[in-house]
Amino acid sequence: MGIKQISVFVENSSGRLAEITAVLAASGVNLRALTIADTADFGILRIIADDPDKALAVLQEKKYTARGTEVIGVELEDKPGSLAHVLDVFSKTGVNIEYLYASLGQSHGNAVVIFKVQDMAHGLKIAAEHKLKVIDRLSS
Repeated sequence: MGIKQISVFVENSSGRLAEITAVLAASGVNLRALTIADTADFGILRIIADDPDKALAVLQEKKYTARGTEVIGVELEDKPGSLAHVLDVFSKTGVNIEYLYASLGQSHGNAVVIFKVQDMAHGLKIAAEHKLKVIDRLSS
C-alpha cells in the first residue's frame, strides 16, 4: 500500500516549472506534495497528486518525460523526534532510503513524510511490524 509518485524530467531553464504546474492546473490536477532535485542542466520534479494517473497521462500527452513510481507515505506526530524515530527503525532493519521529502499538506494535524526506498515490500513490511502509520494518499 504505497502512494504513486510522478517523476518528471525538467530542463533547467526559466519557466519550465511554471509550464508543468500550469498544465496540471489546467487539467484540474491538485498537487499534494512536491520536491525538485537539480543539476546545472536538468532537474527531476517529484510530485504527489490527488489523481496520479490523470497527472501522468496529462504530462505524457504534453510530451514531458514522466513516469510513476511507488513511495511510502508515513504520518508522523508533528513534534521533535518523530522523524528520527522512523529513520532509526529503517536504519536498524535494513530499509535503504533513496530519498525523502515532507508533504505540503498535513494529515489529521500530523506531518507526512514521503520515503522512496530501495525495496518497497521490505519497507512496507518493516513499517507494519513497527506500527508506523503508512498512508495510501494525502488528504486535501
